[in-house]
Amino acid sequence: MAGRLGRVAAHAASWPWWVQITLVYIAARLVSACIFMAAALQQGVNPWFPPAPDYWNFITIWDGRWYAEAANNGYPSVLPLNASGNVAENSWAFYALFPYLGRALGALTGLATLPALTALAMAAGLGAAMVVYKLFRDYTGRRTALWAVVFFSTFPVSPILQVPYAESLNILLLAGSLLLVVRRKYLAAMPVVLLMCLSRPTGVPFAAMAGLLLLHYLWKRFGRSLGPATAPMVPAGPSDTAQSAPTLRELASLGALVVVSAAGALAWPAIAWAVTGDPLAYTKTETVWRGDDLVPFKPWFDTGQMLFGPVLGILAPFVFVGLFAMLMFSKPVRALGTELRLWCTCYMGYLLVFLHPQTSTFRMLLPLFPLALSAAWLSRSKAYRGTVVVMFVLLQIVWIVWLWAWAPLPGGGDYPP
Repeated sequence: MAGRLGRVAAHAASWPWWVQITLVYIAARLVSACIFMAAALQQGVNPWFPPAPDYWNFITIWDGRWYAEAANNGYPSVLPLNASGNVAENSWAFYALFPYLGRALGALTGLATLPALTALAMAAGLGAAMVVYKLFRDYTGRRTALWAVVFFSTFPVSPILQVPYAESLNILLLAGSLLLVVRRKYLAAMPVVLLMCLSRPTGVPFAAMAGLLLLHYLWKRFGRSLGPATAPMVPAGPSDTAQSAPTLRELASLGALVVVSAAGALAWPAIAWAVTGDPLAYTKTETVWRGDDLVPFKPWFDTGQMLFGPVLGILAPFVFVGLFAMLMFSKPVRALGTELRLWCTCYMGYLLVFLHPQTSTFRMLLPLFPLALSAAWLSRSKAYRGTVVVMFVLLQIVWIVWLWAWAPLPGGGDYPP
């Protein structure tokens, strides 16, 4: 039996890369589907459907219903208000690219809105896995890149890639944008970045990454004579030494990408302003779910004090930042090079500034997918890599049963996934 499995594995290794990625991704999603189906059997009374729903109903709950609302009815021209006179939950919190593509797919195929959104999410997730693989292949060999995609496909929150959420489309566009940036195809990256900015709120950290990357390259080309004290604090990874200094044309293209990225990051709030007449329409809507106004950094300290008390809670965000900094300077992460490390740093910085940490935070860590390659680099041991996959699948069970399956809290409300 072991010999036969070895021969099958050796034969599979000769298949085209896209076949291997497709099989890995489909296998991962089937495992997640089994977990969803098992959890659905235990789902009790809930706001959406009778207890013990089928798989297809179970995966369309939570924000999937909001995306369907945006696809079916568009976005309100007047912000709805609740009984207290404050802005109520509404579809402006959900970027338009995913629901409108779902509506177009439904019109072409005759599918209802939620099935069309689900099909779009699944296809985009497969596309994301392929682009992630191509990105990783710019840094490592075929086998390690494949394992990194296995880690990405089985990550504890990876089931979100097969439900009608915009995450899979956003990761597809983000991975494509990063791939083009790594290859210095900055002009080609512009339309991809603009689409990404209309899928989920990743435009601000991407613009910050592009801006810091421009400063880094300007220093490499023009700043060395100024002395080491003036160098920007952007550590270079091993991949940088193998690249030539950027040309003036590349620097100009990167500068244009910075401008386009910044404009794309502001596009959705600007659209909400133009439609509703309220310059803070998007911000007001986004903060409805957290229950208070947007104050940078403050929610992390509030959550820290809630979890760890008044003293340790104040220190907790600083400890988290210190641990993340240590991760960014670890050897496997340094091997990612400047572009991917800058992305991870800027994205985590964005979360620290704007995010209200809660159970949804786990899902929002998915754009840190470049770290999957660092995890694959950590050890070539089959035992290590297999253990990581098993651990991820077990944590998928925790995530789906704890957060996706709906259960009311004793004091009201729920834990969103």
